[in-house]
Amino acid sequence: MNFKDIPAHENVKRQLRDMVADGRVPHALLLHGPAGSGKFMLARVFAQYLHCEHPTSDGEPCGTCPACIQHQTFNHVDTLFVYPVVKTEKLKEPVSDDYIEEFRDFITSSPYMDFDKWASSFEKKNAQPIIYVYESAGLERRLAVSATASKYKIVIMWLPEKMNEQAANKLLKLIEEPYPGTIFILVSNDASAILPTIKSRCRPVEVTRLDDATVAEYLTRRLAMDPQDAMASAHIAGGDINAALRTVDATSVSWMFFDYFVQLMRLAYQRDVKGLKQWSADITSMGREQEVKFYEYCTRLIRENFIFNFNRPDITYMNRTEAQFSQRFARFITERNAESIVNHMDLAARDIAGNANGKIVNFDFAIKMIILIKNS
Repeated sequence: MNFKDIPAHENVKRQLRDMVADGRVPHALLLHGPAGSGKFMLARVFAQYLHCEHPTSDGEPCGTCPACIQHQTFNHVDTLFVYPVVKTEKLKEPVSDDYIEEFRDFITSSPYMDFDKWASSFEKKNAQPIIYVYESAGLERRLAVSATASKYKIVIMWLPEKMNEQAANKLLKLIEEPYPGTIFILVSNDASAILPTIKSRCRPVEVTRLDDATVAEYLTRRLAMDPQDAMASAHIAGGDINAALRTVDATSVSWMFFDYFVQLMRLAYQRDVKGLKQWSADITSMGREQEVKFYEYCTRLIRENFIFNFNRPDITYMNRTEAQFSQRFARFITERNAESIVNHMDLAARDIAGNANGKIVNFDFAIKMIILIKNS
């Protein structure tokens, strides 16, 4: 992998290249920013660039030397990966190396490092992966041995905010008194959760969220999505490629939500109370978590339909099916009722999340929609 293979972040790439060119590579670097923005890929390429035997004139690793080949298979002898793991009956004191094969597969299948996907890969379900203190002891032993194949021994730590207190204190000592030629690259989704004394000893490099166009282009290229559908998914994801991919994976659920939304609006317009009662029962049967997500989906669609009326397609984010429905429906969502509809949807979601009776909440909301939809 090269820097040019990573979308966007040109300013960050320039900073990393300049560190090497100026001979001022910090012993501890903190790449921080929102999830799904490509920070871990930047860390990987930077480590490869530092180890590359013949970097190119345009600031890229050559890709052909032994060091680059080893990096491409995550097997470079002087690169250590540290990441959250879980305890099991067999592994009472787990460290990253206990899961190295699984981690290599994960990096390959999820280059934007979807933590939820990593957490769900363990046999012990509902366990929260963390970085334990045992990691620090093993890391210290390995760093005490000088780099064997290159100038630097590099530690890439994914999610340092997942360290328990004992591990964080041990790492602090390693960063304060680093072994010669050791470089720490910390990759964080939430820098505010890192031990302040560790943060203060790292050179921070902020990696900002990806813009919607970049995420949409990634979806279009990787999944051959329609550009309009890709842009809609990108907007919902808020710059997180992992969230965008989850949106695509949940397409069947989205279609179900869309169908229920259309049913609601048509039944409310027709004042079909009997139909709305059945609709309420169907929504309740999905379960509380899905009900809340349904109302979140409805809220987004109401807002998009309100914007649709301004004839500004550049700020409207709906897929083709939603946009086609909105051509006739949007006129019913105006400044007279949009805010009230959204408020009632938010209230219904809050009540359901608070264990209120779903059938009563959903039917009450559905009846209110008869009045709200007529107030356009």
